[in-house]
Amino acid sequence: MEDELIDSSRLSLPRKSVLPGAGFFYPDSFDEERAEERSKAKLEGADVAIVTDTDADGLGCVALIREMYDAALDVADFEERIAERLADDDEEEEEDVDADDEEERTYPPVALVGSSPYSLEDDLLRVAEYAPEGIDVYVCDLCPDKYEYVEEELEALAEMAGEIHWYDHHQWKPEVAEQVRAAGVDLVVGESDEECSTDVTLRELDYEFDGHFTELAAVTRDHDLWLNEDPRSKDLADYAYWTSKEEYVAIVGAYGADLPAVVEEYIAERRIEKEALIEAAVSRADFKSIGEWTVGITYGRCSQNEVADALREEGADAAVIVKPAGSASIRGSEDFERCHEVADLVNGGGHPKAAGCKPDIYDDMLDYAHHWTTEGATTKRVILNAFERVAEIPAEDDESETEE
Repeated sequence: MEDELIDSSRLSLPRKSVLPGAGFFYPDSFDEERAEERSKAKLEGADVAIVTDTDADGLGCVALIREMYDAALDVADFEERIAERLADDDEEEEEDVDADDEEERTYPPVALVGSSPYSLEDDLLRVAEYAPEGIDVYVCDLCPDKYEYVEEELEALAEMAGEIHWYDHHQWKPEVAEQVRAAGVDLVVGESDEECSTDVTLRELDYEFDGHFTELAAVTRDHDLWLNEDPRSKDLADYAYWTSKEEYVAIVGAYGADLPAVVEEYIAERRIEKEALIEAAVSRADFKSIGEWTVGITYGRCSQNEVADALREEGADAAVIVKPAGSASIRGSEDFERCHEVADLVNGGGHPKAAGCKPDIYDDMLDYAHHWTTEGATTKRVILNAFERVAEIPAEDDESETEE
């Protein structure tokens, strides 16, 4: 297949809106090989390892931990690279290149292992296999749906690691939390509707942080909990999504939530296309009445947060944004706080007001071709069916949630 066929920069905006980025077309084996090589290189000489989600909340935790260990990377190097990107009119899309390639050659002593709910077990095992004996490990902003998903990997890690700290704020099932703690892990789960994982990390680390880190946690929380009271939180979320992990950690570690001018310029430039993709997704939304709720559902490559806001403004109690890669984001409101219940029925999970999923319905590339050409018709139907099932059962009891 010719490279040009998956090069997003060559697509018109309407086509870009309905197709996934180039990374989607790389086989998992290719990504796994690269992840294996990078993890080994980063971990073999590390003093500390952090396995974390790579959104602004997870990376905020990394900035705090690196500050405590005096392991922050030189921010001036990253600012220079950002300026070079701005000056390059032919810059490729961030999603089509891996900006960590060059940066991670520095291999800081506090190693950042980017993870996700779908790769958590693999990343825990990589730390167990490649990190030095006795290394301290932090797991941040991640929550396994079942203990058996991470059982063998976590037990292997516990045998070789020093201390294992796990800081999170998602909805943990009590039995999963109990089993993780029984494996020797210091698990701290914050109140999911009051704290983000950066908040939890900030208060649990035995270190006196400067004020800009406290403010970073507050602004990260503003976005992660859908408060949307501080305009800077949108900047943090966008920047974490568009740039490399190491760059984001270095910049917010140095500046907190008040990003430097060169970063603000970079964000503004990227937002031109972002806004057009949001508009395209909102324009194709449908609204369905399910039980006592109005569910707005749409499809497209876009920023799910802003699209969900727009659908709520148009009367939706819950918003579903189906992505070209097959996953979907589910967002709630004051009138719908059961997103995690819906996601749990379609191979996902999350919070009462924000969750994600990827229905297990894609058997081959023909299924994906149908997905793109019908703008996610099957995925939409599966998720709406899950809403209908949730509407038939009482809301989850608060006692089912794990407390710290």
